[in-house]
Amino acid sequence: MNDKSRELFVFSGSAHPKLARDIAEQLGVMLGNVKMEHFPDGEIFIQFLQNIRGGDVFIIQPTCYPPNENIMELLIMLDAAMRASAGRITAVIPYFGYARQDRKDKPRVAIASKLVANILTAAGADRILTMDLHAQQIMGFFDIPVDHLYAAPILYPYLRKILGENAVVVAPDSGSVKMAHAYSNALGAGLAVIAKRRTDSVSVECSHLVGDVAGRTCLIIDDLTSTAGTLVAGEQLLRKEGAKRVIASISHCLLNDLGVERLNNSGIEELVTTDSVPEITTGKTNKIKVLSIAPVMAEAIRRIHAGGSLSSLFNTSVK
Repeated sequence: MNDKSRELFVFSGSAHPKLARDIAEQLGVMLGNVKMEHFPDGEIFIQFLQNIRGGDVFIIQPTCYPPNENIMELLIMLDAAMRASAGRITAVIPYFGYARQDRKDKPRVAIASKLVANILTAAGADRILTMDLHAQQIMGFFDIPVDHLYAAPILYPYLRKILGENAVVVAPDSGSVKMAHAYSNALGAGLAVIAKRRTDSVSVECSHLVGDVAGRTCLIIDDLTSTAGTLVAGEQLLRKEGAKRVIASISHCLLNDLGVERLNNSGIEELVTTDSVPEITTGKTNKIKVLSIAPVMAEAIRRIHAGGSLSSLFNTSVK
């Protein structure tokens, strides 16, 4: 059957139903009907309550906290859709968990992101739609098509508005330099790089700064944060070097209680992020600005369903 003749079905897991509803609204469709239950021992039960045979099925499920529960739920949804004879199954994963475990950097450790890629494919996914992977080489871990979108075009217009003149984009570590360079070019800002050393899973040390930040507005960019250690340590170094204002921008806001406390106690004026994961900091801080990725995710789904090109959605320049 030609992809274009397949009926479009959009389903949501339990990880982020609000985002799924927003995406469905952008598409002009109703979310599909699926039954989800937990057995007394914690096992997950999934049943699609409508005929999806031959359909083009999109399952929306970021694998955020709790990652193991959300990944397992997604796997069971994929398997159920495959056994219901769906024509094509796309796993829409706005935030891809386990992406930080993308290489063997210590003896006797797993490459967990490769493992997750393998089991998603084995469970029945025909393609993956995701956003701002922690490491782009993860796309190569899949033997199925991966459409990798960027949050940058969603963030740029708001960042331009709040940064003003004489701004500088700051990479908080060497791994963020390429991303910071793209932001710098798009926003017409300067570029600076911080040398970071992680001391443990929740703490970092920032020792050196390359670039001129004195008297300037600094934008620290990164793909994700959970404890805010990198952002806060970077802000402290920038203030020490004479920065006038410090703003942060990340794609995926995974802040826990420690991260919220650090953010509130820091000199970071605002943390600009997206709704790729549920907002769990409501009422705990007024420093977070959330922008919706629903329009761009919906447009990607629309184009995948119609067999169109997604190239323009990969454009990270300011329009």
